[in-house]
Parts: sequence; C-alpha cells; structure tokens
Amino acid sequence: QVQLVESGGGLVQAGGSLRLSCAASGRIFSSYAMGWFRHAPGKEREFVAAIRWSGDNTYYADSVKGRFTISRDNAKNTVYLQMNSLKPEDTAVYYCAAGTGSGTVIFPRQSSVYDYWGQGTQVTVSS
Repeated sequence: QVQLVESGGGLVQAGGSLRLSCAASGRIFSSYAMGWFRHAPGKEREFVAAIRWSGDNTYYADSVKGRFTISRDNAKNTVYLQMNSLKPEDTAVYYCAAGTGSGTVIFPRQSSVYDYWGQGTQVTVSS
C-alpha cells in the first residue's frame, strides 16, 4: 500500500505561482511512477503531468507545458508540481497518483494506469 498526501494548494491571482507537494508513505517510493491530475467542476478529470520512477522522463499536458514543472525527490518520498503563470482555467482539485505497472511507461497520461491516489488539494486562480 502507498499513502499519498497532497499539500500546497490555495488561492492565487492569475499570473502567480504555487508549488504542490505530494508526500508518499508505505512501499518503496522510488519504484513508482508519479502523476498529477486535476478535476474542475463540470469537467472530466484530466492529466496534468507525470514523471518516471528515475525522474529521467517527464510528460505534460499541452495546456500546462512551459508553465508547470514536475519533479521528485526520492530521498524525501515526495513529488512536486511547480505551477507558474497560473490562469483561471487552472482552477481545479489537483490529485497526485502513483503506479508501478508497465502502463505507467506506455501510457503515463492515462489515469487508469495509476494504482494509488491522494485526497486532492484545491487550487483556485482568480482573474
């Protein structure tokens, strides 16, 4: 089992920045691929970013590419999402997810390949 706890959400003005953290406990964190997803009211959950267990490969949704950066610190069992140049359309509940299957390598943008999810943290961007 892996427990994931997100933090760092809040209210920020458009153009501002936030850094989300996802602390993992349980099984060996370094073996897990990690992803960030978000869910806005009235919309389906969507992929934001993902990072392989080694940190060598990262993936981003087109809507956040160039503004968001995913990173991980395996020594601290934590994955981060640095969000810059925030827009009102980034408003959502952000979830981190962890997975070890081959699906995380082949389809890192698909939520179904992740086995464990956090409870989410709210990000609100005002215009």
